[in-house]
Amino acid sequence: MNDWPEAWSDDNRGGRYGRGSASAQPESARVMRQVRRGRPAPSGQGAYGGVPQQPSYVDGGGYDSGYNTGQVYGGGGGRGGGDGYGPQRPAPDWRRRVKWTAITLVTVLLVTTVATYFWADSKLNREVDLSKVIERPEKGEGTNYLIVGSDSREGLSDEDKKRLRTGSSEGKRTDSMMILHTGSNGPTLISLPRDSNVEIPSFKGSESGKIYQGTGRQVKLNAAYAEDGPELLVRTVEFNTGLHIDHYVEIGFAGFANIVDAAGGVEIDIPQDIKDTKSGADFRKGKQTLDGEEALAFVRTRYALAGSDLDRTKNQQKFLSALANQVATPGTVLNPFRLYPTMGAGLDSLIVDKDMGLFDLADMFWSMKGVSGGEGTSMNMPLAGSSGGNLLWDKDKVKQLVNQLNNDEKVTVTGD
Repeated sequence: MNDWPEAWSDDNRGGRYGRGSASAQPESARVMRQVRRGRPAPSGQGAYGGVPQQPSYVDGGGYDSGYNTGQVYGGGGGRGGGDGYGPQRPAPDWRRRVKWTAITLVTVLLVTTVATYFWADSKLNREVDLSKVIERPEKGEGTNYLIVGSDSREGLSDEDKKRLRTGSSEGKRTDSMMILHTGSNGPTLISLPRDSNVEIPSFKGSESGKIYQGTGRQVKLNAAYAEDGPELLVRTVEFNTGLHIDHYVEIGFAGFANIVDAAGGVEIDIPQDIKDTKSGADFRKGKQTLDGEEALAFVRTRYALAGSDLDRTKNQQKFLSALANQVATPGTVLNPFRLYPTMGAGLDSLIVDKDMGLFDLADMFWSMKGVSGGEGTSMNMPLAGSSGGNLLWDKDKVKQLVNQLNNDEKVTVTGD
């Protein structure tokens, strides 16, 4: 039988050694045409008539082509450290990678910061025009903010009004008023009781533009807001104190509750048991976290307090400082899922003057936080008694207080 491929005979084998060969040489690797190892012989040369000569064994028992390295198609570990099929892959340039990663992160952070700034700035409701305020006192050192909490029910459904116990009165009135002074000697937060006795001065109508001459009329401070809004309130505060107001900030019931809820509640230490059916307050003494509904009840309560409105203003100061401190925690600032809802709720709820910027708002916010951190002073306007239900300011102490604020000195005056 002929074992050779078709058309091959024993005579075609020529002088090759192998099966049936008379050669005394040992049989080498069998010819495999599909495997090309080593350099092919020149055309017409070699014992195979044009078939590439196969590699011989070299000393050490392996092919000189590297096929005996024990690696499978390019596995590492060869004598030269490569795979035998091409140049080595260069080592990673870690300095370059770190550099471009840092550049990418900084770029993303910068773009996010700029986008957040313009988003936040566009949400500020700049409705109050302080240029309409006439006969203003000279500006002193530092910055003075008039912070107003109104009883506006705008945005509240009937169900919300019932749940929050706000009533259904139309329009809005001031529920609380504070002056926050920021400067080089720490922040000072001064509550202006809504029942403070003040004189309504000459003023320019915010809508009509008409000048109304002062008649010496004595009223409660919150009547100024009810009569002609924020502009007359600022005018009245400036006239009766001599302190220049730089910025105006107002928030209503709904906005206040929304901010507290967006921040995840506010932890506060309540100094006494409080139960007030009018505001809905029902608290036990001690540290606890209040949600938006509970917080609103807490800052509105006055009938259950021995000092009535004076004690209420102290609770309002305490809570606003605690709110600022809560929002400034890493859990809020570093968590976008909490930070942006809190910012959105706050910015949507605030009414500010036309010159108010985000940096002014940030200054106010951090100063409020400083008050709760013991870096500043909180007090009520100094009082000298009452008349006909109106609270009378101590004129000498008020004058001293205003002088210290205008000169940005450390406040030494105390209030009730």
